[in-house]
Amino acid sequence: MPSHLNKIAELEKRLGYAFRQPALLAEALTHGSYLQDDPAAAPHNQRLEFLGDSVLQFILTDALYRDYPAEREGVLSRRRAVLSKGEFLTRMARDLGLDASLRLSKSEEDAGGRNRASILEDSFEALVGAIYLDSDLATTQALVLGWYGPLGERLLVSEDAENPKGSLQELVQPEHGNVALRYEVTTTSGPKHARIFEVDVFLNDKKLGTGSGPSKKVAEEAAARVALAVLRSEK
Repeated sequence: MPSHLNKIAELEKRLGYAFRQPALLAEALTHGSYLQDDPAAAPHNQRLEFLGDSVLQFILTDALYRDYPAEREGVLSRRRAVLSKGEFLTRMARDLGLDASLRLSKSEEDAGGRNRASILEDSFEALVGAIYLDSDLATTQALVLGWYGPLGERLLVSEDAENPKGSLQELVQPEHGNVALRYEVTTTSGPKHARIFEVDVFLNDKKLGTGSGPSKKVAEEAAARVALAVLRSEK
């Protein structure tokens, strides 16, 4: 079997899906730059990316709506954004092995395009669009949610890493309200060009954690991560 066919077979195995219309998979994996070297390889994946973005949004919206029946619209929207934003989709594309299967021009390849976040994000959305056209919505939903795994676990990791203060606020708000948390700078050290801030975070009068960093914002985020670990260990 030619090497490119081997790659496609390996990719389909990782996806858990075999395309009935292989041309759709080829299109999803074809970056626009590839047509510079091989114009006959058209079309590239831009249209599939447009479709896949909407299909993915619906799948995640439906799943979050069902998984979190008591959550407000704003919280659901924020969680959907975490699961559908560029950095997260880039990681998903790498997990599936799309980076190794992309068709890029030689110049784009030499410029590191195979690892470019925007290209990987687009390829993931194009893949979702391709599977939707090749099958149906129910099949696409099952595959996508299978790749994601439990959304709650994905959100814990992603939200804590990207917005620990927001995650901490959401955790304490139902029981303690919106103003129970406060952050206090306890020490500032180092020269002006290399300040180190130390911050404590309190839930009412109970200190939950301490963090440090080169700015108040970074120190507060570090303290919030400690507090999240403390509160979750108590549950």
